[in-house]
Amino acid sequence: MLQQTQVKTVLPRYHEFLELFPSVEALASATEAQVCEAWAGLGYYRRARNLHRGATYVMEELGGVIPSTAKELEKVPGIGRYTAGAIASIAFGEEAPLVDGNVVRFLARFFVLPGDKEDKALKKMLWTMAEDLVVGELPGDFNQALMEQGATVCKPVAPRCGACCVGSQCGAYKIGTPEAFPAPKPGKKRKSLYVAFGWHENSSGLWLEQRGLDGLWSGLWELPSGEGESLDEARRFLMDKVSADCGAEVASVHHILTHRNVQAVVYKVKTVPRARKTEGKRYRSPLEAPLSGLARKAIKAAKAAL
Repeated sequence: MLQQTQVKTVLPRYHEFLELFPSVEALASATEAQVCEAWAGLGYYRRARNLHRGATYVMEELGGVIPSTAKELEKVPGIGRYTAGAIASIAFGEEAPLVDGNVVRFLARFFVLPGDKEDKALKKMLWTMAEDLVVGELPGDFNQALMEQGATVCKPVAPRCGACCVGSQCGAYKIGTPEAFPAPKPGKKRKSLYVAFGWHENSSGLWLEQRGLDGLWSGLWELPSGEGESLDEARRFLMDKVSADCGAEVASVHHILTHRNVQAVVYKVKTVPRARKTEGKRYRSPLEAPLSGLARKAIKAAKAAL
């Protein structure tokens, strides 16, 4: 849950999730849809699907026993090298290394290492370093300390060097340019994406649909939509979906993603897709639904305009 989601968002959901699925067996026995429903609001549904796949594998292939070494954990679907190192060191006390974004930043600064955070040569070097460093007592505590240092002190912007317990030995701090490490990743030009949303509201509420479990905003809810490389194309896809012409334009919003500039327009529509009625629902308080950031912005803009 903590991969790509903030701690404050995860904490309450973690306990709720464990109440629903208190064991690996309970998680494996559930359907993928049930697991994804319990995951709603945390985003990146691929993680929930992998968690379910991993639990099924543990029950069917390993007799319900979770592996205790990083090497064996990596064989479980959905568990990569970083997650395997975290579980093995924290839960089982194995001297297993881990490297995440925080560790990359801290070690690159401390040892003044060249390369951006996605550089393969740098990552290979850092995994070797992490393996050398984790040797000793309490490897899980050591790994957590590395990650915490990067998250709270050795931050990407405005690092708190004065509060760093190893600042006097940090190479980047000594030369006065900690933010130069790791090197900035070469920027990619953002592509344009156009989205047409359909606004269909009555006394029962506003009609929303859930996106598929793959692709952008996977598993999150939004107004019925069409996407395209132009606004006309997005509008045509929306009209095909609702089997009706789009009505008046209600509002428009601009949204920026890592690799995309998104321009979205909300139109009034008279119907909802007949074939997808089982996949949608009406919300009296739509902003309480697990929405994508774009959908939330579009609904707020439309509400203000209406």
